[in-house]
Amino acid sequence: MAKIPTRRDFLGIPRGRAAIVPVSSPAPAMPPASRAASTHAPSGNLTAWVTDERRKISPAPPIEWTKARAGTGRESIVLSPEKKYQEILGFGAAFTDTSCYMFNQLSASARADLFHTLFDPSEMGLNVCRTCIGSADSAATVYSYDDGGVDPDLKRFSIEHDREYILPMLREARGANPDLFLFSSPWSPPGWMKSNGSMLGGCMRHTYMPSYASYFLKFLLSYEAEGVPVQAVTVQNEVDADQDGSMPACAWPQDYEADFVTMHLGPLFERSGVQTKIWIIDHNYNLWGRAMGELETPDVRKYTNAIAWHGYVGEPEWINRVQDAYPDVEMYWTEGGPDYKAPHYLNEWANWGRTFTRILRNCCRSITAWNFAADEHGRPYVGSGASGVGGAMMIDSRTKEISYSGMFWALGHFSRFVRRGAYRFDSRSSAEALSHCGFENPDGSLVAVITNAGAERTCEVQLGDHAAAVALPGNSVTTLTCPRPAHG
Repeated sequence: MAKIPTRRDFLGIPRGRAAIVPVSSPAPAMPPASRAASTHAPSGNLTAWVTDERRKISPAPPIEWTKARAGTGRESIVLSPEKKYQEILGFGAAFTDTSCYMFNQLSASARADLFHTLFDPSEMGLNVCRTCIGSADSAATVYSYDDGGVDPDLKRFSIEHDREYILPMLREARGANPDLFLFSSPWSPPGWMKSNGSMLGGCMRHTYMPSYASYFLKFLLSYEAEGVPVQAVTVQNEVDADQDGSMPACAWPQDYEADFVTMHLGPLFERSGVQTKIWIIDHNYNLWGRAMGELETPDVRKYTNAIAWHGYVGEPEWINRVQDAYPDVEMYWTEGGPDYKAPHYLNEWANWGRTFTRILRNCCRSITAWNFAADEHGRPYVGSGASGVGGAMMIDSRTKEISYSGMFWALGHFSRFVRRGAYRFDSRSSAEALSHCGFENPDGSLVAVITNAGAERTCEVQLGDHAAAVALPGNSVTTLTCPRPAHG
């Protein structure tokens, strides 16, 4: 089984950052939500949608339910919609400077068609997306909204840079999907707020935390005035890394982030009547201990009730260590993505299907992949540690031809069918080779996503006392949908 490549594998940063290695999904560890069972017997055929070497999220013939029989000898997956877990917010990717720059290179008609495919609820339905507060490494230039010398009163603050192609792309995406949920993350404060005086690497200084809280507020108000409201912010992308000064980045010690939330950002939002949510950590699974420490810090939970996770180091199962201690804290997956140089970049949908399944089976309410788009060289890119980074798609810088990654197709198997407000429910399997995840949509319809990274096989899907034989091609992701089950 191929290893999932990650941004960190090809950023050239010698920090021993591990990739996500998909394994079979574990039994859910999060306590079920207290909701009444809504399923008894299927009320219609299963509809199947398949991605494999021949098809991309393509409909397959309907599958009939029959009465379940013992001793069929088939591998099985048992769906239990009465056992519910976390509510789902949605799926998406990051509107980096690079992504917006590449989208802006398309003709108006080509971009309208693409955005319809990406965001319209009848198509991919992507609806939880990330923006950058200033530049990330995936950007054409390094910039903040207050470049220059020390300016504690933020007299120079301006989002003028974003007016050229970032804000227009965000407005167009929201036009395609009015329910777009945006969260925004900084890779670095302005350099003058940091110990090294640069946006590249370094550490935040306590002295400028009041100014930085105002910086966040000005960003939110400025974006809202441009018709782009932002629903959540993270304090810092990857709080525990300065990336050796190779790109916009900033280290935030645990006590710094807690102080910033409790003494500055949270109180300022409260005084200003800002409803934007604050998410903390925004880094890898191996920081689960830090997440616990921050959540138990006095007043932190007064202003935040959410952890953002990246998938580059550690295992998604480690999220449960935090969730078990704080059952009402919300978990969101906010970054991970493919290596555009990887030999299987275009067809690794099964590996990403398994990875996304593990994330969802371990408490996360959303999945937001890194970088919607880059060119054929992973650019524009300002980091000095690599030539560029990948995204959900490549847009050729000359022909404007679009190539979609395997991750893109895997993500679509969730985003096209699982609606906001759905609940993940329990599913169990006798087949270790299969990854699976079930959801009940707000309208009562059921969705099951099954990933088969191995050879072709037939699996029996069981719901109550009914079963359906589902053919699973090799190296495939299959989404099954079923109308609201009948009560009985």
